[in-house]
Amino acid sequence: MSGFSGFVLRRGLGTVVTLLAISVIIYVVFYATPGNVAQITCGPRCSPEQVHQVAEQLKLDDPLYVRYWHFLEGIVVGQDYSTGTSVQHCSAPCLGLSYRTDQQVTQLIWAKLPVSLSLVFGAMVLWLILGVGTGVLSAWRRGRLTERVLTGITLVGVATPVFVIGLILMIVVCGQLELLPFPQYVAFTDDPEQWAWNLLLPWLSLALIEAAAFARLTRAAMLETLAEDHVRTFRAYGVGERSIIGRHALRGALSPVIALNANNFGSAVGGAVLTEMLFGLPGIGQELVHAVAVVDLPVVVGMVLVIGFFVVLANALADVLYAVADRRVVLS
Repeated sequence: MSGFSGFVLRRGLGTVVTLLAISVIIYVVFYATPGNVAQITCGPRCSPEQVHQVAEQLKLDDPLYVRYWHFLEGIVVGQDYSTGTSVQHCSAPCLGLSYRTDQQVTQLIWAKLPVSLSLVFGAMVLWLILGVGTGVLSAWRRGRLTERVLTGITLVGVATPVFVIGLILMIVVCGQLELLPFPQYVAFTDDPEQWAWNLLLPWLSLALIEAAAFARLTRAAMLETLAEDHVRTFRAYGVGERSIIGRHALRGALSPVIALNANNFGSAVGGAVLTEMLFGLPGIGQELVHAVAVVDLPVVVGMVLVIGFFVVLANALADVLYAVADRRVVLS
């Protein structure tokens, strides 16, 4: 296949291979390290009989490749788990069973994922609008007071931790001005208006930090594009500056913005830990911190796999968007 369809197919196959490689690395790191994996997985309060049962469930006496195949088989087709008194079936994609809570890891992730996705999607819209808009305006007004002010603001934004901005916003907006309620997650399906109203402050806290990086990147890309020959040709023919900025220069500057956005979105699904902890949002990041604290190994492995999946998927979609923004990518 050639052209755009072939490009998408190659990227799709590459994504599958990358996900398999990530699963191998994660499995080896967590399940093939020295130590009593069964004891760590089951927890310190487990009896020797329970530890032995977990070791049999994980097939720790088998070679490493057999154990990994069993783990992969659970993701693809599901598997059965014995909880001591009964056997429960874990449907695909099965990421294991938390022996501390007897809860399937997949169910736990499905319960937490909407919170993290709500936070990241809303923040992404804001950081793209604020960051790209600021970067374009800064490049357009290069050498003027507007550019100096915007550059100073973005430098402050890059250097400020998210918890500092979040605390300031909560104290000022929620405490002193009482413009917004203290965030409390409400499901979108229950009340869309309250869902957005309660997440507005976390969105702003996360977006203001990310927007600073997008503004600097967009400004640099815009200045590089505005210096190219075709832009000078447009100007020589009398094309308006706003048309050059909006229709030609911005499109040429989108590639690095797409790359940064894909990386930020994928990592933010599980990486917005500080934001979730600060505002008390029960998302993937908060649950991952708790699982690490109590050494709940199956939950940690499942969470890391899901975060890796979103990182790889976001970057694969970014490759496709490259081709949409610049069709020369398809021919490479």
